[in-house]
Order: sequence, then structure tokens, then C-alpha cells
Amino acid sequence: MDLVARAQAIILKPKEEWLKIKGEPTPVNQLFTSYAAILALIPAIAQFIGYGLIGQRIPFIGFVRRGLGSALLMAILSYVLGLAAVYVFGIVINALAPSFGSKQNLDNSMKLAVYSMTALWLGGIFNIIPSIAFLGLLIGLYSLYILYLGFAAPMMETPKEKVVGYLVVSIVVYVVLYAIIALVLGAIFAVGRVSMNL
Repeated sequence: MDLVARAQAIILKPKEEWLKIKGEPTPVNQLFTSYAAILALIPAIAQFIGYGLIGQRIPFIGFVRRGLGSALLMAILSYVLGLAAVYVFGIVINALAPSFGSKQNLDNSMKLAVYSMTALWLGGIFNIIPSIAFLGLLIGLYSLYILYLGFAAPMMETPKEKVVGYLVVSIVVYVVLYAIIALVLGAIFAVGRVSMNL
């Protein structure tokens, strides 16, 4: 699989690309090692540079920059937990399939989870300048459209009338997973700051 060509196609021609993807026999481990693990590095590395080397100005507080060790740890944890969340997301998509008249297929559900994250991972480059990191999330919203087209392709053989419901429930699950990651990271770094001040 050509990573650059696939990422470009899923962004520019998602509808056509989903039809190609459905027919490809891509094992889950290959999907993660040759695609997800590489693209997920973009926001992690940008986050390390942005928060560890560049920093940001926060109103009423001043200029803030994390220590290099803290920024590196945060980037590594964000990377690992983010990939874990995508994996769990794929499992949940597969588990939800019968509830929406869809056919369970772990390979296709993992393809949906992984390839739909492409825009979010590419948008993560904006983490390099913390004050505009929100632009990455805005670009990441395009991932929702890519996911919708994947359900409609139909990757999971979902009846047309149930695609939107399946999509909405899947998005809620991913938002919950993302919130859990944010809470875990927030707790780890809050405890780290408290222990450093003792």
C-alpha cells in the first residue's frame, strides 16, 4: 500500500477510494503498521515541537512552554493512546453492526476506523503552533464526512436508512474515547505538576 497515494485519495476522492478499500484484503496489523502508526506520528511530533520547543502565550498568564521531557512524554502518550482509541473504535464499529442491520466484519470495521482518521491526523500538523492547534481539529471534522461515506460505501453493508444512525452512534463512541484520553492525559500531567511542586 502506498501511504501517500492512499491518504491523498481518501482526502480528495473518498467515495471512490472506499470502494477500492472494501475490496482490498488488508490484515489489521498491516493496516496499523503501514498506515495508522505512521500518520498518527504527525500530530504527536507536531505536539512535541509546539509545546516543548515553541510554546504559546496564554492571556493573563504569559508565555508557557512545557519542559522537553514533559512534552516528549505527552506526545508519546497521546500517540499510543490515540492508536489504542482507533483500535477500540474499530472493535466497537464491528460490535454495533448487527444493531444497524449491518454485517460484522472486523477487517472492514478497522478500515473504517483507521482511514476515517486521515484528515484528523493530517490536521494535527497545526499542533506545531499551539495557538492555532484548533485548526487541526477543524480540519479533523472532515474525518466525520469520510466516515459517513465509508458507512454509505457500504463497508459494513449497512442499509441506507440506517447509515446515519450507525454514524451518529459511532461518533458518540469516538468522542467518549477521545474524552477518556484527554482525562487520562490531563490527570497524568496534573499529578506530575503537583508532585514537582512538593
